[in-house]
Amino acid sequence: MNIYKPVYIALGSNKGDKFNYLQLAVNAIHQKIGSIRKLSKVYTSPAFGFEGDDFLNACIKVDTHLKPKKVLSTLLAIEKELGRTPSGKGTYQSRCIDLDLLLYEDEILEIKNLVLPHPEMHKRQFVLQPLKDIAIDVVHPKLNNKVEDLVLHCKDETEVEPIKIWLKNPSKAYDFSLYNYIAIEGNIGAGKTSLATKLSKDFNAKLILERFADNPFLPKFYKEPQRYAFTLEMSFLADRYQQISDDLSQLDLFKDFIVSDYDVFKSLIFSKITLPEDEFMLYRKLFYQVYKDIPKPDLYVYLYQNTKRLQQNIKKRGRKYEKEIQDEYLDQINAGYLDFLKNHPEFNVKIIDISDKDFVKNREDYLWILEQICEV
Repeated sequence: MNIYKPVYIALGSNKGDKFNYLQLAVNAIHQKIGSIRKLSKVYTSPAFGFEGDDFLNACIKVDTHLKPKKVLSTLLAIEKELGRTPSGKGTYQSRCIDLDLLLYEDEILEIKNLVLPHPEMHKRQFVLQPLKDIAIDVVHPKLNNKVEDLVLHCKDETEVEPIKIWLKNPSKAYDFSLYNYIAIEGNIGAGKTSLATKLSKDFNAKLILERFADNPFLPKFYKEPQRYAFTLEMSFLADRYQQISDDLSQLDLFKDFIVSDYDVFKSLIFSKITLPEDEFMLYRKLFYQVYKDIPKPDLYVYLYQNTKRLQQNIKKRGRKYEKEIQDEYLDQINAGYLDFLKNHPEFNVKIIDISDKDFVKNREDYLWILEQICEV
């Protein structure tokens, strides 16, 4: 799983529809770099180093898994897409958009074309004032001063004034307020845990992850499925009941909803495939006795991937006990899920085909999935 890093970016414009350029840049950063956590007020300041119209300035905090060089190259690409023309080295001129990487967590870096923290940030009030809005207690990793102190000690006397227009955060476009509990389901290797984890991080949800890795019967089942099928399914029945009942009963007042990477009904789907009919009938009776009072998800998201893609994902994550999984078994699981969902119309289900998506590496694929989930 990729680790998110907090990044602070300065935005400026003094040419054309300045506010619109800032908003377009914010939208593009959201699409290509990461989730926007905070936006400053928009400030106006005179052009610095040349004669020109006043600038509009702002700063944003972004969570990203991209490396510093990739963040910088993406910012440069966004500038180009928005129509900025390159100026000569060391020269200043009017520009429709100006994007600067100020801080990348607490990293200190000096390589070709990239210095972190930004070497001029502490000298410019038009950077520090908006940065103070969103990072007042953040410490400059080189100067060892908080942003609040940098503002006080900055020798720049340029007048920087806030205006009464606010940038919109495109991350707020995804509305999960209709749901208290969302279950992400799918075949082995479909990306359930990755998506549930990203949702919990980006939208302040309590995360429930299945503890399948601790099951001692799972490796044995993949080697000898007929021998260990019933034992495995019974152990999952007990483990899932214990975990889901505990986690759903523990309210977290600081989270907006719950997201899990499994639903308890997967026990019925897998057991129907792995068990002989007589054992499955017994298992199903036990299942409904155990789970009759467990809350059902408000939304059930099924991530569909074709078998070829599933095998690629399974191979990539490299779990030894999964190397024996056959295509036929994955086909049966996919069919089992789809049949189960078809026969439970009372479930609020969204089936999303992500066979040609990579939402872990490609943020735009991730945002596409969010749109599918939130679509009414």
